[in-house]
Amino acid sequence: MRILVTGGAGFIGSHACKALAEAGHEPVVLDNLRTGHRWAVRFGPFVHGDILETERVASALREHRIEAVMHFAALAYVGESIARPDLYYRTNVAGSLSLLEAMRLADVSRFVFSSTCATFGNIDHPIAESDGQSPINPYGASKLMVERLLQDYAAAFGIASVALRYFNAAGADPEGELGEVHEPETHLLPIALQVAAGLRPQLDVMGTDYATADGTCVRDYIHVSDLADAHVAALRVLEPGRFQAFNLGNGNGFSVRQVVDRVAAVTGREVAWQAAPRRAGDPPSLVADASAARDRLGWLPCYPALDDMIAHAWSFMNSRA
Repeated sequence: MRILVTGGAGFIGSHACKALAEAGHEPVVLDNLRTGHRWAVRFGPFVHGDILETERVASALREHRIEAVMHFAALAYVGESIARPDLYYRTNVAGSLSLLEAMRLADVSRFVFSSTCATFGNIDHPIAESDGQSPINPYGASKLMVERLLQDYAAAFGIASVALRYFNAAGADPEGELGEVHEPETHLLPIALQVAAGLRPQLDVMGTDYATADGTCVRDYIHVSDLADAHVAALRVLEPGRFQAFNLGNGNGFSVRQVVDRVAAVTGREVAWQAAPRRAGDPPSLVADASAARDRLGWLPCYPALDDMIAHAWSFMNSRA
């Protein structure tokens, strides 16, 4: 199958391209390269373009005879979304609408969407698909709006869609070809690794007074290659006129302090940190109930251990040094 992968030059999108190629599909990357990397496009053709360019996207869909779309192109920083909600609604919502319209123009009707646990908001137990969605930041709200778009497009136009709501993506390609490279970097694990490598003086722990065991935020970390495999699995369950959603995680929560301690243990390096104010829009805890993905997608993580995620990311970082 020929798959258009929007944002395929980014962290998760590039890993999805590799998983698609290994499964016998042909990924075609569409990316504007504002945050993605041309070197990460290794497994199929590349189209330089923006999802807001409806006609450009429709042309790419026709030219490459695309049969399904995987949509990763988005802005994804919680703090930035609070400061600049305009950017998030334009890129994430208007951009997705443009992409869906391009699909209609090109008669493509299968869609896998990179969604997020941020659509749920504050929930203090493992989150299932049946839990209410009440996002507490514009990032989560923008993704929830796209999910509603997909429901309406399924009903009105027959587009088959699956939204994958994953928790904290981490790690790197175990074979070392791909990994996480952001500028600036805002994610906990790569920042902790940069401190361990001596590239940063210390880590700011944003909030030490949450209602958690050690006062720091708790998150469910999932290996990026496992996320990629779930996107391939989602292609098999697409049904015309139906929207489906699945949560992706390991069901284990780790606090910021625990992550820092594990990074120090795996790398054998000190990870200096200091307490910093809370970041607006962060819930205290986000942990997944991914039983539906196991049951209906036949998906099981291959790398559920946090230490494996750290080791793979550390190996990739050192390979680029």
